[in-house]
Amino acid sequence: MMKRRNEKKMTNSKREILIGLCFVLPGLIYMLVMIGYPIAYNLFMSFQDVSVFNIGAGEEKPWIGLENYRKIFANETMLPALKNTFLYTVVCLAVQFSVGLLLALLFHRDFALAKPLRGFLVVSWMMPVTVTALLFKYMLSPDVGIINTVLVKTGLLREPVGWLLGEKTAIWGPIMANSWIGIPFNMLLLSTGLSGIPQDVYESAAVDGANAWQRFTRITLPLLGPAIMSVLVLGFVNTFKVFDLIFVMTGGGPVNATEVLSTFAYKQSFQYYYFGQGAAVANVLMAILLAVALLYLWLIRKEEMG
Repeated sequence: MMKRRNEKKMTNSKREILIGLCFVLPGLIYMLVMIGYPIAYNLFMSFQDVSVFNIGAGEEKPWIGLENYRKIFANETMLPALKNTFLYTVVCLAVQFSVGLLLALLFHRDFALAKPLRGFLVVSWMMPVTVTALLFKYMLSPDVGIINTVLVKTGLLREPVGWLLGEKTAIWGPIMANSWIGIPFNMLLLSTGLSGIPQDVYESAAVDGANAWQRFTRITLPLLGPAIMSVLVLGFVNTFKVFDLIFVMTGGGPVNATEVLSTFAYKQSFQYYYFGQGAAVANVLMAILLAVALLYLWLIRKEEMG
């Protein structure tokens, strides 16, 4: 009798495993075909000499090892692209997080019109990126842009500035546009984290004599830590791989002033037809994002283990 029960349990266990595999298999196949294969193909192509003459099926593609990587790092555009990508990402993250946190703290309070205003702010995040890029491109125009008009009329500028035309100012246009897009996203995620903090903790701290700043630094920020980490990592990934915003607003110019890794990879592949070098740039971009993702997982595991 005992043997039959054990056999029945094993049969049920195998059945559950098979059922689980049936649910997982479609997603696994999709991941392998739509994500795994392009990544593997791109990685393989970065070690080949692939150009417009041999990219077709059946054409011989010479294996050249790390030569594509040597060429892209020897390219005078690679270093500015790396610098611009990190500058763009860090500044955008700083602005989005700080303003998003302030707005989350504001709308966490119960006051009139809090919900409508919060919903209105989300519109900028919901708009297509290309629309936002064109909007800011016109707003920053030296001739008809509203930003120059306001700054000149208020006396902050003597004459209109070509924000997207100067090498030193061009990068700040996309930074402003991306910050405007990302602030509502940060606000929503941080608001969710704030709603999970018990109010009893604040009441106890107030009874013990803690002021507003002490409650913020010793209660809100520590308990908001997991949400902050998620916001920063997601923001870094979304910002670091920017393409459409830069491409529409500046196209990487002037003189590589706004060139980032994604636009550099695009130009190498589809303007100069050095597909192997374009794949190499894309792999550098992917390696940096992968390192950030692994660091995030390590921090989460470390926090869970105490």
